[in-house]
Amino acid sequence: MTNPRGSRSYYMQPRAVAIAVLAGSLLATSCMYHLTGGGLPSNIKTVAVLPFENETATPELPREINEELRKAMSSRLGLHDAPEVKADAIVRGTIVRYDIDQAVAYTSNAAQATSARRRLSVVIDVEIVDQATGKALWTGRGISAQGEYAENAEAAGRKQAVERLVNLVIEGAQSQW
Repeated sequence: MTNPRGSRSYYMQPRAVAIAVLAGSLLATSCMYHLTGGGLPSNIKTVAVLPFENETATPELPREINEELRKAMSSRLGLHDAPEVKADAIVRGTIVRYDIDQAVAYTSNAAQATSARRRLSVVIDVEIVDQATGKALWTGRGISAQGEYAENAEAAGRKQAVERLVNLVIEGAQSQW
């Protein structure tokens, strides 16, 4: 069968239409999927992230971990933030250790300014608890993350470490189901 105009597009058109229909149906069905609890049981739709106990001398660390965990629970697990008394689950934990000023690299050249690269590490214990049953849904002990920073820029390294800790917590929660 030939196209009256003599081109091959006549034969390609049914295939293109089939591909478009398939792609459209895939997009339509994927829109029906939404995050509700990520890797957690389906009854967990709300969460309260409690302030972490702080066994370190860094007062801003619990706030930074709390803020990042709350954002990640919402964006990555699809859980809604709620007060502790109304939440389906609670996240609680302890900041066990915070070590700073671990030397990573030094540059000391008479022709250049002296600079240093530093590392810090944060260790936490954390658990996610189903409020209805009191059962721990996920527990992580000794979760450790590091961050590197330029000399006199500890906050940047701490931010990096906190983001890595939160990733480990979210991945741990997702891996259970």
